[in-house]
Amino acid sequence: MVKLPVLRLPTFVRQHIWSWLVLATVAGLYMLAGISVAIDKSGPQVRGVAASAAVPAFRPGEAAAPPAPEPLAFKEVTPEDAVAWNASIPLSDTPNPAARPFVLAAASEADRLRAVECLTAAVYYEAAIEGADGQRAVAQVVLNRVRHPAYPSTVCGVVFEGAERRTGCQFTFTCDGALARTPHADLWAQAKRIAEEALAGKVYAPVGWSTHYHTNWVVPYWAANLVKAANVGTHIFYRWEGGWGRPPAFTGRHAGAEPAPAKMRGLTAAPAEQALAEAEAKDAAAATAAAQAQAALPQQPGAAAGAVDIAQRPIVRRYEPLRRETATAIITERAAGGADRLTASQRWMLTGEGTATTEPPLGRRAEHNEAAAQAGGR
Repeated sequence: MVKLPVLRLPTFVRQHIWSWLVLATVAGLYMLAGISVAIDKSGPQVRGVAASAAVPAFRPGEAAAPPAPEPLAFKEVTPEDAVAWNASIPLSDTPNPAARPFVLAAASEADRLRAVECLTAAVYYEAAIEGADGQRAVAQVVLNRVRHPAYPSTVCGVVFEGAERRTGCQFTFTCDGALARTPHADLWAQAKRIAEEALAGKVYAPVGWSTHYHTNWVVPYWAANLVKAANVGTHIFYRWEGGWGRPPAFTGRHAGAEPAPAKMRGLTAAPAEQALAEAEAKDAAAATAAAQAQAALPQQPGAAAGAVDIAQRPIVRRYEPLRRETATAIITERAAGGADRLTASQRWMLTGEGTATTEPPLGRRAEHNEAAAQAGGR
């Protein structure tokens, strides 16, 4: 029988064998964790749909390209699994400052009414059953997007972005057929009241500068790449990572003129449609009258053709202020043509004549004071 050689471990290994076993176990666990993360680090997956791209860096003062809005795509999970998955993601512990008040600066009454109706539609179809806070939160997200460079700079533009595409819409109700349902009158009135308050400067602070939200029974692909900022009712709110989600990025201004989405036609109640039609007719009539008035006026020297003031009224005259040297030259020229060409005030300014006042003429106060002192000493 062949005897196998006895395997003898080095002395330093035998002395510290338990320490070596512990180190080997820790190393194995680290390797296992790395493999697990590589296989799946974002939860449930769906084949054929890519996750959102990384958000570019934002530096105040630089003209960097903003992140592009993501398409509407969800992971294929059951509502129950989605609720559990969403609940497992904690809220961010980074600062969540309230947004600045947004006060609508529409170009006309028709544009103001369009903005109100579009925001009302978003509040109604996205959060009609969420209660007042949930509706205010949705309105705040819309207005946050109006100010962000990644989105349109009008209310209707934000609400109906991508509505012409089946999966490109940013708000589900604009492309899933919900607009075919007639709104409930009382709930629509409540949504409109909240929309008008938001457009008048009322801020819903809990969602901060959030630009995204979804219900807790779905899991959008973009959720893993954004910062979870707040829970309001059944909605979860997010903002961009890094500088694009902080206040300095929200510098956009309302464009003034609101688009008229085709899908809003016939949606609102008859009184609102009539008010919008009347406002559009009034704006058109005012523009026509201003153009006609401007055309009938003689062109003023130095005034640009078609010049109007801040209220879009034609400028009748434009007065340019005279420099002191110019005014003196005009008065001197008139005096050379005879004293009768001077007004009483101009004559007094040059000679001191023609007035009973004891005030000296312009530029002769010292001389006047000296004469008065001599007269007093007599």
